[in-house]
Amino acid sequence: MTVSRRRGVRLAGATAGALLTLAGVAAAPAQAAGYRYWSFWQSDDGKPWAYATQGPATARPADGDVVGFRFAVSSGTDDTSRPSAAPDFAGICGATAAGDGAKRVAVVVDSGGPEDAPPGETPPPKPVTTGCAEVRRDATAAEALAAVAAPLRYDSAAMICGIAGYPARGCGEQVAEQTGAPTATATAAPAASSGGEGGGPSLGVLAGGAAVLALGGAAIWKARHRG
Repeated sequence: MTVSRRRGVRLAGATAGALLTLAGVAAAPAQAAGYRYWSFWQSDDGKPWAYATQGPATARPADGDVVGFRFAVSSGTDDTSRPSAAPDFAGICGATAAGDGAKRVAVVVDSGGPEDAPPGETPPPKPVTTGCAEVRRDATAAEALAAVAAPLRYDSAAMICGIAGYPARGCGEQVAEQTGAPTATATAAPAASSGGEGGGPSLGVLAGGAAVLALGGAAIWKARHRG
């Protein structure tokens, strides 16, 4: 193989590598969708917080259990923030005795930080509050919450949108979460693209890729004809 042909092969390989890189850039999502909402947590027998498998309107904690609610931005149960206060039943309800036909449920409400707040809203001055709800034995977690942190705001699907008046508006909005960023606070917007519609690479990326292909193709053509 002549020197010029070797150069052509190397240039072809370099161009192929550029193509693969460009394809990776074009395929990579610019944003990952997340949601801003009140997540629901449970603890029994002093165990750590566990993400609830039922909604608060159907879950029925037992006497001595702890329920927690945390307002934050997340894209799934794996990265949802837990309440920052420990599920300490004795510390919250230790001084409360259960009456006949009643049960005690410790409630933790964590409103999150400024990074979790919806645009135009500010978290309560005291972001974490606790209370001991003394409710009837068949009461749900939502009823225990209402006993210590009213008013509650729901949407038409019975999803808790606001606790103790926070936030005042909205319910489970989708937000834009930049890849690699720990938390997102901005309202979702389409990814930048040549046509102004979300989901595609930008015009600059495509134009740069076209230039790489054109230069690489010209170099290969010259190298072949020199040989």
